Amino acid sequence: MKAYKFPIFIENSRVPVFLSKFAPIDIWAISFGVWVWCRGEMSEKTKRHEAIHYLQQVELLFVFQWVLYLLFFLRGLIKEKSGKNAYRQNPFELEAYDKESDLDYRSSRKPYSWVKYI
Repeated sequence: MKAYKFPIFIENSRVPVFLSKFAPIDIWAISFGVWVWCRGEMSEKTKRHEAIHYLQQVELLFVFQWVLYLLFFLRGLIKEKSGKNAYRQNPFELEAYDKESDLDYRSSRKPYSWVKYI
């Protein structure tokens, strides 16, 4: 995997542990801005997954990705009646899970690729 300047990976962090208290899932890693916090050591697969979220945030100027993420989550919560299912059906997560094993995805990804998962 090519070395990139961003995102910045922070391992063995308490941030995911704290945020899990408010989330419908047990957060292992979370991408916010240029940082990715993980409660343990990250696998390369997790790094790729979170790097996809970083790219999603960049193309939506960060704040719009967070707003859309929340709206997609709320839509999923109403539809699925489950926080875990709403999380897994979020288009941003669908893209990240679908492509996290693709070693070249970050360099070949087209902007707004998450849209096809809506």
